[in-house]
Amino acid sequence: MYNRRNFLQMTALAAAGTMLASKGLLAKPAPAALNAVGLQLYTLRDELAKDAKGTIEKVAAAGYAHVETFYHYTTATAKADYWGLTPKELKALLAANNLKTYSGHYQLNDFLTRGNGNMDALKIQLEIAQELGQHYLVVPVPPFMLIDKMKAADYQFMASQMNKAGELCKKAGMQLGYHNHFWEFKTQDNGKTGYDILLSETQKDLVIFELDLFWITKAGFKPTDYFKKYPGRFPMWHVKDMDKNMPNPIPADSLNHGHVMNIVQSIRYAEVGSGVVDFKDIFAAQKTAGLKHIFVEQDNIYMSDKFESIKQSIDYIKQHLLK
Repeated sequence: MYNRRNFLQMTALAAAGTMLASKGLLAKPAPAALNAVGLQLYTLRDELAKDAKGTIEKVAAAGYAHVETFYHYTTATAKADYWGLTPKELKALLAANNLKTYSGHYQLNDFLTRGNGNMDALKIQLEIAQELGQHYLVVPVPPFMLIDKMKAADYQFMASQMNKAGELCKKAGMQLGYHNHFWEFKTQDNGKTGYDILLSETQKDLVIFELDLFWITKAGFKPTDYFKKYPGRFPMWHVKDMDKNMPNPIPADSLNHGHVMNIVQSIRYAEVGSGVVDFKDIFAAQKTAGLKHIFVEQDNIYMSDKFESIKQSIDYIKQHLLK
């Protein structure tokens, strides 16, 4: 129901959009650059913490054209610290290595939690994304404390809040996105999965979806089915493979409190092309999905040389999936 609180929130969002425009932070639309493969930097989080400059140089040397950042905003200081670098310094480091950043993951726990809805972090992090020159501000996960407790009403509230955030992003020349794991595919008390609630109750022009091909497959669903059901909603993909020794789906409907992290910690990943995900079938449907950008991501790397791992993944994509 639209009420006084909704009105005040939307007024504040509009004012924030005007403020961003006045600062000259409006982003230009990101060009379609499918053949320019990106890397989600979470893949190399330990290396970045030790040597950000050297790691970024090696990412470029491996053949990547752009990167996706992950959450580095501290509420206490209201500042972003990327391994000792400010957003401006990180942007300069990327530029020095001919790397772009179209997208970033940001943390919006308070904004997406029922009974809260605080948008302060949203506005601050949107400015960070703008300073980096990004076009997509992506929500990577539901509120942390709710992951395995989410009900239909929580997903419906998230969808409503994401529409509001999408309005602000649109005013700032950006788009809001959502990145899935596997828990979104649990059937809720209204008979729908959380993922379907988010897709059906967000506006197409305000919210896009970054489909993680590993997690949707691990949940026992087919990406191509979702492309047909929601065409054009998936302009970004995380291209991540599953170890051949652990191909079985996770029964999302069996999730219970405290069970999520046990599942996550038991999973083994693989370099793209060396596991069991049927990427060729998925990539054949890229037009239906509306694909624009792809990112290699591997939550945990088991090869001793992590830079060789990311090179193996990008080489497979270029040689076998982007012909």
